[in-house]
Amino acid sequence: MRPSSKNLILDAAVRVTERAGITGLTLESAATEAGVTKGGLMYHFRTRDELLLAVQRHVTAAWEARLVAAAGKPLAEASPRELTAAYARVGTEGGAGRAALSFMVESVTQPAPAEVWAGLMGHLDGPARSTDPGDIDLFLARLAVDGLWIYEATSGTPLPEPVREAVRQRLLALTDDAATD
Repeated sequence: MRPSSKNLILDAAVRVTERAGITGLTLESAATEAGVTKGGLMYHFRTRDELLLAVQRHVTAAWEARLVAAAGKPLAEASPRELTAAYARVGTEGGAGRAALSFMVESVTQPAPAEVWAGLMGHLDGPARSTDPGDIDLFLARLAVDGLWIYEATSGTPLPEPVREAVRQRLLALTDDAATD
């Protein structure tokens, strides 16, 4: 099946953001990267704000699909431990990317994008509201995955694979040891 031009544009916008940051993402740069005319892009996204919101949804939908696959069930049906373990597996695979982090950070000050990210990340918030030691382990695992994402997106130096695997195994152990379901 041939991908839609809308998805090609969204994927192109993510690639532009990976390279040039959100400020480098313009209607022109996304159109050029996608191999469409600016008019072709504007058929789907009339303004840069519409494009940015659509990219937020596109990125979070991809994350959610990966989390659902890792959890083996819809996120709403997964326990806090299953959700955090899925987040640890997905987040330590690499490839979360600078663009996704940029979009997440950018969303903090804007209601519509913030709502998009809250819909995804809100699934992981349960342990952050408890002092139970098992919940604290889950919350620490989430913070560590977030920290790894930030490190990789900002350091410019990928972790050596043995280090990445050791971090992954330790995070998964934290989610296995947590006594919350």
